[in-house]
Amino acid sequence: MSSKQNRTTALGAGWLRSRGWLMCSLFAVVGCGAGPRPAPAPPCDQSCQDGVALLGLRTALKLAYNFEVSTKPVGAQDGTAPCVSFDGSQGGTVHVFGDATVNAVQGASIVSLSYDFKNCLYSAPPDPTADQNFSLTITGLVTETGTISVQPTATTALSIQTVLDDSTMLPTDSLSISGTVYDPPVDYAASSCALSVIQDGNALSGAFCGRSAGTSL
Repeated sequence: MSSKQNRTTALGAGWLRSRGWLMCSLFAVVGCGAGPRPAPAPPCDQSCQDGVALLGLRTALKLAYNFEVSTKPVGAQDGTAPCVSFDGSQGGTVHVFGDATVNAVQGASIVSLSYDFKNCLYSAPPDPTADQNFSLTITGLVTETGTISVQPTATTALSIQTVLDDSTMLPTDSLSISGTVYDPPVDYAASSCALSVIQDGNALSGAFCGRSAGTSL
């Protein structure tokens, strides 16, 4: 073999080695870039679904309070607001009435309010945490009594329930919540249900639709 042939062969071998190194490098980069896929969210059972529905209801109450009560003078309250989702879309209304006062020393609002939801649609913004996602329509009369924290010196302590039956003094089966909860979305429907929950700080617990229910806010 001539020296020219030897040189050509050596160059060819070097090119193949560099080509192989480049391909391996590309595969390494692609492999590293892909990374492990995130684990899918666990299934959302009935307790999980009720918890997300309660979160949706509590969020709707908070928005109605902020929109219709917190911006008004203390004392008697009576106003109706549209139900507005995170993206600005509207659906239904909520009538808020009752009484709200302020305890400046404690840094809290003292409330005895009723929220009359009429086909009130509220959708939460997309959230990477599965149980923070919902799109719900709420119909029914819900009461809220207790303390709402305004300053860190106070703790929210509320009783939230459907309106009481005059004869039994028990919460009536008057609340309906339907739509989707969780991510991926799960169809949800609770019709003509009684609600009786307590909020202590960021914890919400009690009963909804004859089942134990709760969530963290």
